[in-house]
Amino acid sequence: MLEPSNNDELPVIPGKRYFTIGEVSELCAVKPHVLRYWEQEFPQLKPVKRRGNRRYYQRSDVLTIRQIRSLLYDQGFTIGGARQQMTGDVKPEAHSMKDVVQQMIKELEEVLVLLKT
Repeated sequence: MLEPSNNDELPVIPGKRYFTIGEVSELCAVKPHVLRYWEQEFPQLKPVKRRGNRRYYQRSDVLTIRQIRSLLYDQGFTIGGARQQMTGDVKPEAHSMKDVVQQMIKELEEVLVLLKT
């Protein structure tokens, strides 16, 4: 069995189309100012901006943030190393890809449980 990561303890992502920065902060256990910083550091993180420059994140953004969080906090990558992992400049290690797949399976199973209730 794999070592548990902090992502295992994160809440299930609700079936909404858009999330505010406050909601994403809670869903990913990351403070809003960190999310804004990560937008500058990770090109794939681009929330929709509407009136008053308010950010609205989609489900894919939340999953990306959880992946970044895992790389930085659980796997110990630096910002630069995590950016390389995210852009595919470095071939991911077999065990880390396995971890990502197992995390996705776990989240899908949690969604299935919610749908059955």
